[in-house]
Amino acid sequence: QVQLVESGGGLVQPGGSLRLSCAASGSIFRLYIMGWYRQAPGKQRELVAAITSGGSINYSDSVKGRFTISRDNAKNTVYLQMNSLKPEDTAVYYCNAKIIPVDYWGQGTQVTVSS
Repeated sequence: QVQLVESGGGLVQPGGSLRLSCAASGSIFRLYIMGWYRQAPGKQRELVAAITSGGSINYSDSVKGRFTISRDNAKNTVYLQMNSLKPEDTAVYYCNAKIIPVDYWGQGTQVTVSS
């Protein structure tokens, strides 16, 4: 069983930045594909960014050039640096750990972009 704890969400003005963190339990963090998903009210959960154990990265088109995912295997932590935030980035952001065929999810952290 893996526990994921997100932090770093909050309220920010358009154009601002936030950094999300996700701390994972367990001794094989380095083997997981780690990802950030988000879900806005009335919408389906969608992938924002993912990073494999080997460091390969994938971003959704909507965040390319603005968001950066990274991981620190020594700290069992994955980060999402979010810059140039837009109101449409408002959502609950979830951390995901995947080691096929199992998925683990965090409890989510709210990000609100509003003036």
